[in-house]
Amino acid sequence: MQYRALPRGAAVVFVGESDDAVTRGALWPDGRGLFPDVQLTARMAAMFTCCLSCCGEGGSGHIPLKEMPTVQLDTHHMGTDVVIVKSGRRICGTGGCLANAPLHQNKSYFEFKIQSTGVWGVGVATQKVNLNQVPLGRDTNSLVLRHDGSVYHNSEEKNRLPANSLPQEGDIVGITYDHVELNLYLNGKNMHCPASGIRGTVYPVVYVDDSAILDCQFSDFYHTAPQGFEKILFEQQIF
Repeated sequence: MQYRALPRGAAVVFVGESDDAVTRGALWPDGRGLFPDVQLTARMAAMFTCCLSCCGEGGSGHIPLKEMPTVQLDTHHMGTDVVIVKSGRRICGTGGCLANAPLHQNKSYFEFKIQSTGVWGVGVATQKVNLNQVPLGRDTNSLVLRHDGSVYHNSEEKNRLPANSLPQEGDIVGITYDHVELNLYLNGKNMHCPASGIRGTVYPVVYVDDSAILDCQFSDFYHTAPQGFEKILFEQQIF
């Protein structure tokens, strides 16, 4: 087996292991560069790590490689008759579900694909929302676009999509949120249908009923995010 030489001043950080080998990456102490293709046997890796420690080359403040969690639907915050499949991306059944990441960043974008029509809604909500009661938008804890094109918050219609632009099966509904306004996009087109009013920490929310099935897209979007907006980031990724 051939091994790539480590750059001078680099430290070894753990990535993963099997029964007889580990894969490690060489990382500069100040985080300037990553060399993930360095492979060492388990014994060699242990000896090298010990050598770095003894020689003082490892330094302090190493940046460990850590896999960030995936943004998806949260089975701990869903209605009792909701079914979540496809690795937390598809919702069916009856009721609502929150995503597992709050919208901490200034400008967030996410999408929903309508796989099967019925009664559905998408938007943002706080963790106080009643996910067993559909449609959402009845109280101060949710702001949602409903399948009929209306946008509701606290039992008040805040806006409405044009009658000729109601989402159909196969369509992609995009949502932007900047802590002031929620805006809607249909197949990448801005619907110029802003709505506001919700307060506090909010999460993406989706609900279904009457045989509706929706897929959530929190990355690898079907359409380019509007300028200035990006996929949802966990708090650790922001700070």
